Amino acid sequence: MTLAVPVTRTPETALAAAAVAVPPVVGARLAVPLVDGRRVGYANLDHAASAPCLEAVRDAVDELLPWYASVHRGAGFASQVSTKVYEQARAVLRHFVGARQSDAVVFTRNTTDSLNLLAKALPKNTSVVLFDTEHHAALLPWRGPRVHRIETPASPGDAVLALDTALSGCAVGPRLVVLTAASNVTGEIWPVAALAEVARRHGARVVLDAAQLAPHRPIDIRALDVDYVALSGHKLYAPFGAGALIGRADWLNAADPYLVGGGATAQVVDWGDRLGVAWSKVPERHEAGSPNVVGAHALAVACETLTRHGWDAIGEHERALLRRLRSGLATVPGLRGLSLFGPEHDRVGVVSFTIDGVEAGLAAAVLSAEHGIGVRDGAFCAHIATRRLLGRVGAREQRALRVSIGLGTTAEHVDRLVAALRSLVADGPAADYVLVDGRWTPANDPRPLPPFLREVS
Repeated sequence: MTLAVPVTRTPETALAAAAVAVPPVVGARLAVPLVDGRRVGYANLDHAASAPCLEAVRDAVDELLPWYASVHRGAGFASQVSTKVYEQARAVLRHFVGARQSDAVVFTRNTTDSLNLLAKALPKNTSVVLFDTEHHAALLPWRGPRVHRIETPASPGDAVLALDTALSGCAVGPRLVVLTAASNVTGEIWPVAALAEVARRHGARVVLDAAQLAPHRPIDIRALDVDYVALSGHKLYAPFGAGALIGRADWLNAADPYLVGGGATAQVVDWGDRLGVAWSKVPERHEAGSPNVVGAHALAVACETLTRHGWDAIGEHERALLRRLRSGLATVPGLRGLSLFGPEHDRVGVVSFTIDGVEAGLAAAVLSAEHGIGVRDGAFCAHIATRRLLGRVGAREQRALRVSIGLGTTAEHVDRLVAALRSLVADGPAADYVLVDGRWTPANDPRPLPPFLREVS
């Protein structure tokens, strides 16, 4: 008779098991040089800016490249294959966000491109309501007297009440509410469903900036009751220059093409003094020019891979790392965390903070040059939100550090970061640093660039 021996599941073993369950990324064994001449494994803690490429995505791109050809207008077999790949990618994106069958899926370059496209397609006299906490991609495309900005709310409940008030004051006509799913600064999850319910009561449509949420949590347009979703491949482990705007087709069909050229035209006629043009319907209407079939395929494969591995496994991996990260950061003297809704509010794997007496840009340079750690410093393309949050914690400077985790993150990366920050606070930088074009860099930086980065003569 064999006796079953109970296995004690420690946080370390749970974290290791979760890491095995998530899809692997390219560059997991990348080594980078330090100023002291050593090389260490790269700790990429900047997933929120651009996530590494999934191995499955790289392999899929390699498989496609021999078949790469023109899309939609080629009679050759490779063109037919590329067209099939491109349109299948559209179907995958539709499924990934739970879109309605009538929704348009327009391929763009990224979330910024998607939201600018929607801004160009708004009906005349549309009132736009948004929070000033938005990333610049969602903050800046909307212009004019009918744009209403709501100041940074102190809680989810305040956000709901403020949106209700703002929509009550809008002029008669079409209305659009712009919402972030997860904050670009703090990673905190916004109460999208509750805010969408308020929008519905006022007859407004909702566009969701899902750039920071899509790599970490499932998205369902119908469950959230939003009208449009914008997302980026480079945040979704598919760094091949593709994004998407997914949502209701009527406004997009009624608008002039975002860009004009081949593909957007159904017919062009010479009328002598001018050209007569019949534009295509969506999605082709807003996809002028030769499309990025490789990027669309990469994005679709990334979406399929994340879904296939399961959001539960991805969530367990990231939650375990986030707990470890926040616990470690709590031991760093003088560290002040930034938060919209409070430190216990649900968030994806993003933590932003300042450290008393340590400039954010210098800290980021030290982490890179002396420890092989990549983080982000600055205002994270959300200047208004970042500065307001810095004011809440009494920070003296206008920049913060942002640490963001994802599928490429390990426990060792987190522990190395915490140890490096504690060392920096206690002893200062080990090397000398100078400002070059406004950024800190090691004086006479000895780190060699990779061989492929050759000097251009």
